[in-house]
Amino acid sequence: MKKLLIATMLVSATSFGALAQTSTTSPMPAPQADTDKNAPLPGANSFTEGQAKSRLEANGYSNVTELKKDENGVWKGMAMHAGARVNVSVDYRGNIVRN
Repeated sequence: MKKLLIATMLVSATSFGALAQTSTTSPMPAPQADTDKNAPLPGANSFTEGQAKSRLEANGYSNVTELKKDENGVWKGMAMHAGARVNVSVDYRGNIVRN
């Protein structure tokens, strides 16, 4: 009985972990190091403004402002990076480009 209870708990924990991984509101693409050389790519962007800002901040940008989605589905704005104010873009795949 004890083994059955432990096995049930393990299956439940594993199932919960799988659900937690798939319940994100949007996929978080690969880090900036894997940025597509043709980025920013046009496409239907499912990132919210807050998610685009968080993606930039997670990649070393701060003071992110003026984020607006353009006609190609690319979030564009301004941010600080390495002490400089730069133009930034986040495409639908999460690629970050400094312009």
